[in-house]
Amino acid sequence: MPVIAPMPATRPARIPGQRDGAEDTAPAAVVGTTVDHLTETYRAHYRSLLGLAALLLDDTASCEDVVQEAFIRVHSARKRVRDPEKTLAYLRQTVVNLSRSALRRRILGLKLLSKPMPDMASAEEGAYDSLERRDLIKAMKGLQRRQREVLVLRYFADMTEAQVAETLGVSLGSVKAYGSRGIAALRIAMEATR
Repeated sequence: MPVIAPMPATRPARIPGQRDGAEDTAPAAVVGTTVDHLTETYRAHYRSLLGLAALLLDDTASCEDVVQEAFIRVHSARKRVRDPEKTLAYLRQTVVNLSRSALRRRILGLKLLSKPMPDMASAEEGAYDSLERRDLIKAMKGLQRRQREVLVLRYFADMTEAQVAETLGVSLGSVKAYGSRGIAALRIAMEATR
């Protein structure tokens, strides 16, 4: 089996300010932003981040949630923020992206909601009801005055027979008689219109 020789080691690049032959004893630079810097940036710019989210979303609770989530996400990815001066830019971009996602979820939710049946009657039903109402009014006008008064008070004003008798100043038997004759006359008049 052939033996693969390792690549020859190359000389490390010279660090500015380092003398030739001096060993590199300096600790490796920390890559990314620190937790303290991120926290301080968040505290200092919380209101502006909230205002940015408010421009994209409509309710305060969603805005606060988005800003908190942005901080959590940038915190977990802080090692990728190589330049600490760009921490605020990362926070802003994350707020914008999370706001867009929230809007997409809302739109999708609205599309998926089942559409309720309308409470209004259809145009045909409305037209039919209008014709029936007009025929009923015409038939009511054709009744005797006492029959019309009894039916209007009994069925449209929702009075009892005793209340109708008291209102019209007639006996309870007269109310029953006028009501019965009036309904019979209405039935005949309505059937004639059909």
